[in-house]
Amino acid sequence: MNNLRKRTALFFEGNGEYRKAGHYIDIFLISLIMINVVAIVLESIASLAHQYKHEFLMLELGSVIIFSIEYLLRLWSCVERIEYKNLDCDNFQRRLKYLLSPLALIDLMAILPTLLMMFITFDLRFLRVLRLLRVFKLTRYSRAMQLLLQSFRDESSSLLAAFFIMAVVLILASCGIYLIEHDIQPDKFGSIPAAMWWAMATLTTVGYGDVVPVTPLGRFFGGVITLLSMGMVAIPTGLLASSFSEQLRKRRIMFSDAVHEYLHDGELDGKLDNAQLEHLENLRCKLGLSKQEANKAIKSQLSARTKNLYCRHCGERQD
Repeated sequence: MNNLRKRTALFFEGNGEYRKAGHYIDIFLISLIMINVVAIVLESIASLAHQYKHEFLMLELGSVIIFSIEYLLRLWSCVERIEYKNLDCDNFQRRLKYLLSPLALIDLMAILPTLLMMFITFDLRFLRVLRLLRVFKLTRYSRAMQLLLQSFRDESSSLLAAFFIMAVVLILASCGIYLIEHDIQPDKFGSIPAAMWWAMATLTTVGYGDVVPVTPLGRFFGGVITLLSMGMVAIPTGLLASSFSEQLRKRRIMFSDAVHEYLHDGELDGKLDNAQLEHLENLRCKLGLSKQEANKAIKSQLSARTKNLYCRHCGERQD
């Protein structure tokens, strides 16, 4: 049983001998998710929903069955994954920890709306939106989404600080425009909460134009807020961009370090055996690096290793 569970974990992770099979199942699941998203969007058209009601229902039921089987198998085999296997707890606690992980919650969201529909009556529009959240399952297979989520986690404190400052500016802008414009436009700036719509549109530089100040002082105040908003919006954007770039750099360094370790422990001619190449390939897939990036890292380490084998003055091989 443990052997079957381990093989199931390797199958879903796409490691070792199951790398190709894991790759094919990933392609299948990605295709199924995209088909579901397209179907949910088309189902919002009343004529299509009525004409192809049976086909939409069969697709939904089939997809939920497949996603449910995937979810249960991942839950059953997660205790064999390295990050959970090394935890000092029993299998129940390991599975509970996996259940609370972001990817497991996303997998649950993919099947929960349809399962709840069997017991609770939902507004079809509300249910359709919930089912559309299934697109987040692509996070498991998308390198870019994984990097973005990791960037959010790493920069969470900085982002919270930036949003706190933006919230303070939002309140100040709302209070200021309320004091200036509420006598002239009581229907639009009659209260601070009502003025927050204008402040939010201005701070985000969207500028819908449905609520605008008309007094000279109000327009001047609006211009000042607009200038401030340019810098405010750039803060979280800059944080995420730098963190995204840093995540890419860390993954490349991690792969290069693994190559360097193998070459350091290996022969002096700097060759990698099949087992080492297999491990590096698994690591490349796990880190989400392209083959070009991996080959570049290997060649770079091989070149550095070769240079260190020979004296730069006389060219003789060093022992």
